[in-house]
Amino acid sequence: MKRASIIAKHGKPDLGKVAREVTDWLRTHGYSVTVDSVVKEFCTECELVKREDLAARHPNFVVVLGGDGTLLAAARNVAEAGIPILGVNLGSLGFLTEIKQGEIAQALADVDAGRYELSLRSMIHCQVQRKGTCVASYDALNDIVMNQRAVARITEFEVRVNGTFVSNYMADGLIVATPTGSTAYSLAAGGPILAPDVPGFVITPVATHALTNRPLVVQDTALIEIRIIVTREQAYLTIDGQQGFPLEEGDIVQCRKSEFNVKLFRLPPRTFFEVLRNKLKWGER
Repeated sequence: MKRASIIAKHGKPDLGKVAREVTDWLRTHGYSVTVDSVVKEFCTECELVKREDLAARHPNFVVVLGGDGTLLAAARNVAEAGIPILGVNLGSLGFLTEIKQGEIAQALADVDAGRYELSLRSMIHCQVQRKGTCVASYDALNDIVMNQRAVARITEFEVRVNGTFVSNYMADGLIVATPTGSTAYSLAAGGPILAPDVPGFVITPVATHALTNRPLVVQDTALIEIRIIVTREQAYLTIDGQQGFPLEEGDIVQCRKSEFNVKLFRLPPRTFFEVLRNKLKWGER
């Protein structure tokens, strides 16, 4: 039997209407449907599955109803199992959730018929080393960020790539972003946009206190090590803007390419550059 799962962001406009449209289409076309607690409100006959247990049900694909944040959370749950994701945009910007509400039925039909491409998005794996012991580890699709909880407080970071000293950064924060994450916080902090298939990571300082410090692109085969030298307030490591871990002076955050990829449906003829033009309003006056 064909299987599909649906997860959603609570409180999104038209969520009930869209959730019922997706579940009705899937059930009509022979899919066994599992849903999270948000979608369960609108599809009482669908089977409820916790998000963390979703991959164990082995769906053919997952439909995400919401914005990029909802998709990021789903990606961390299903990346290891290699389950592809179809993102329906109910948010504002939506670089990852590309499908518009009026395109849902056609998108589901294309996926069901195999008329699609899969965009493989690399993830970044990070570990926090404290006094020689790994005290935390995470995988992120967008980025890992180190900064302080207090406003307008700087931290000093020592950055090394493959063991070679790069620089000490005095900044409000430091971002290590994947190509997918290059259009998120890193972009807002002045970093470059990387196409999804570029094998690299972006190291972007946030509000650096040296005018010559600039974002740096390195190969995704590199080991990036960031040591917290001085922090005047509580510093945090943030994963995809959703998970956090407190950092201490002397901690070393090691970043390398994850062994997992996230699979996103790309339905032709839409391309990454078309998405950029539409989302960033390029060429408009």
